[in-house]
Amino acid sequence: MPDTLSRFLGGLQKNVSLKKYTTFRIGGNAKYFFIARTIPLVIKAIKVARDLRTPFFILGGGSNLVVSDKGFSGLVVHIQTKKYRIEAGKFFCEAGVSMATLVKETGKRGLSGFEWAGGLPGSVGGAIRGNAGAFKGEIKDNILWVIALDKKGREKLFLRNRCKFSYRSSLFKEKGLVILSAAFSLKKGNKRAIQSIAADHIAYRKERHPLEYPNAGSVFKNCDLKKFSLALQKKLQPAVKIDPFPVVPTAYLNDQAGLKGVRQNAIQVSVKHPNCMVNLGKGKAKDVILLMQKVKKIIKKKFGVELEQEIEFVE
Repeated sequence: MPDTLSRFLGGLQKNVSLKKYTTFRIGGNAKYFFIARTIPLVIKAIKVARDLRTPFFILGGGSNLVVSDKGFSGLVVHIQTKKYRIEAGKFFCEAGVSMATLVKETGKRGLSGFEWAGGLPGSVGGAIRGNAGAFKGEIKDNILWVIALDKKGREKLFLRNRCKFSYRSSLFKEKGLVILSAAFSLKKGNKRAIQSIAADHIAYRKERHPLEYPNAGSVFKNCDLKKFSLALQKKLQPAVKIDPFPVVPTAYLNDQAGLKGVRQNAIQVSVKHPNCMVNLGKGKAKDVILLMQKVKKIIKKKFGVELEQEIEFVE
């Protein structure tokens, strides 16, 4: 099979460590690794993998991921498609464009809509897939359309109302569709104000998030207020925020439960942001799993709610 893959995919690499390609710096090797810098190459790599019945995984910016210590036994397609253009208040881009580029390029043109995403890591494709959100905004708010590959390898256009966006999810995540490109609608605004808000959010993340350590961002989703008992809903009211519906931040729950700084070998619940786990050095995926289980058990016992994971496991 390796010879066959190599014959169809020029530049195919073998046994590539995935640690350096994820923000958590955790994980084993990809058996096969292919960097796709154009959309036709993304399509070709997926077709080859499917034709040869080789498992494949699409890797974007590498945030929000925990890769198994054993690595991935199939083909990792690393999307680095980075073309974009801005026309008539619309932002058209390929899936590999970074969220940082989206925020910067729209902001400096005085286009409003992505101030909330200042400091958000990862790629546009990943953000759409997981309907990324922060500061009362979500990626779905400005989507016009998304082009993705269906299960048969056909390119399909999905208008916003067909994307089935929900809290940290979408049709693309639920069905395993590969996002290729997207378009966003923006509004003309005050350039200085737009850039200032984005800069404030970037500064907030630097201050409140453990960026000094490798991490995968928020480990668990925030908790829907309705899932708590009525007595707890009243007690937790001061901590409630809109995201985009009333939620209790999991960071707050973990803090109240005394979980800051709790460790499982080299993996630690961040002292700075207790819904993040940090890799203190040579962290293992198995320790992330064990620490997550411990956190879930403690929160369930103290607050009566089941935490839902936000990060994705690759194995």
